[in-house]
Amino acid sequence: MARPRVFVSSTYYDLKYVRADLQRFIEDLGYDPVLNEKGHIPYGSDEKLETYCYKEIELCDIVIGIVGGRYGSDSHHNKGYSVSNVELQSAIKKGKQLYVFIDHQVMTEYRTYQANKDNDTINYASVDDPKVFKFIDELFNLPNNNQIQSFNSVMDITCHLKEQWAGLFQRLLSEEFRKRELDIIDEINYTSSTLKSLVTYLTEEKEKGNTTIENILLNNHPAFEELRKKISLGHRIFFQNKKELREILDTVGYFDCDFFGEGNIDYVKNGINLTISDDIFDEQQNLKIFTPENWKDEYISTKTCSPPPPPSRAPRPPKPPKATDDDIPF
Repeated sequence: MARPRVFVSSTYYDLKYVRADLQRFIEDLGYDPVLNEKGHIPYGSDEKLETYCYKEIELCDIVIGIVGGRYGSDSHHNKGYSVSNVELQSAIKKGKQLYVFIDHQVMTEYRTYQANKDNDTINYASVDDPKVFKFIDELFNLPNNNQIQSFNSVMDITCHLKEQWAGLFQRLLSEEFRKRELDIIDEINYTSSTLKSLVTYLTEEKEKGNTTIENILLNNHPAFEELRKKISLGHRIFFQNKKELREILDTVGYFDCDFFGEGNIDYVKNGINLTISDDIFDEQQNLKIFTPENWKDEYISTKTCSPPPPPSRAPRPPKPPKATDDDIPF
């Protein structure tokens, strides 16, 4: 499993104990520490040793820079800077995640240096060369990658790194979650666009008289679902003409009424009047093709009404009286 590689940059002799503690801290987190004195940097014979340090930074994910009181060895690559200075410059140029920690005593005396930059006669107690302060100046003037903290002990460094790396991990999780949300939104937008294009295509093909498309649209006619809801039917409804519609309604107990209005089909059941507009049928009484876009809710409607009076019947003739003995002629 790939693990983050953490490069530790500093002078060695004055900060070797800090470097050793940082190595243990990095290993305890499950990361790979990269320290020069531990043989973590492979050196070749073609270039100067410091060159391989700079190349190794390119292969690392995080760089920790520790600035103490020693200036260190001069760099052959960049005159006027030490090797540890150039290591941090390389990390900045390559855009690495960089954390810089400055010894508290050095940081305190740095304030004195800022007030006396032009005075070359001052001797500073915390550093062996004023170039250390000049490099700190450059670090503070960086437009970015200037995560600079002072420290009194290694615990100050490790506590700060724990907070920072926990924040990086949380941000990574948030970005991954956000990425999944964006992927879902993109998928929904793509699906919606595809369905919209499909409906447009089907509508255009319908107008061209394509029989296959008409059959697809007929099988998914909005009148079927609308009627099913209006009469509270549990199964799917399908009809192709007015005659089949009447048969369905008769089957479920609706009786035909012809006095509710012209041009519509009116049925009544249990005081509920069901009205179906004649506009959904053509001149041959066949169901017209409708898409969801051009379907109107008023094509099928219901309302409560009084049931029609039962049909009138002719009165029955009176029953003849029963015969008695007086009616007998003898």
